[in-house]
Amino acid sequence: MERRIESVWDYPRPPRVEPCTRRARVVHRGVVIADSSAALRVLETSHPPAIYLPPDDVRTDLLRASTHRTFCEFKGWASYWDVAVGGSVGRRAVWSYPDPAPGYEEIRDYFSFYPSMMDTCYLDEEQVSPQAGGFYGGWVTADITGPFKGGPGTAGW
Repeated sequence: MERRIESVWDYPRPPRVEPCTRRARVVHRGVVIADSSAALRVLETSHPPAIYLPPDDVRTDLLRASTHRTFCEFKGWASYWDVAVGGSVGRRAVWSYPDPAPGYEEIRDYFSFYPSMMDTCYLDEEQVSPQAGGFYGGWVTADITGPFKGGPGTAGW
């Protein structure tokens, strides 16, 4: 199936939540951490989509709550999670919104993974690339074009 090319500069601000039409999978240290055909995409100007997976499709037994939190002017307070597989721990590799701001209730308790902190993340069979920088967690695929916020020199965008 040929996919439509999307420019992140056509995405809205404030962000929009929509269903992800592709199967989302997260693999770390050879273990499937998440696998979902019911994920959501959050689309925001200048960012590749952030993928949010429903808790029923995530190995929550491998997540450990972190005390770290951040604030998004649109979605509210995010809580973070460590991923513990075997003896390996990915610190703050996952975030969620337990009490999202109005308009973002759909993502309540869904989990979003930083592709840069997992071994591999997939949409369908395509391995995604992580959004540049250490703060944002967008999933870059061949059908998403930038430039993307997150890399050096983009903080003021």
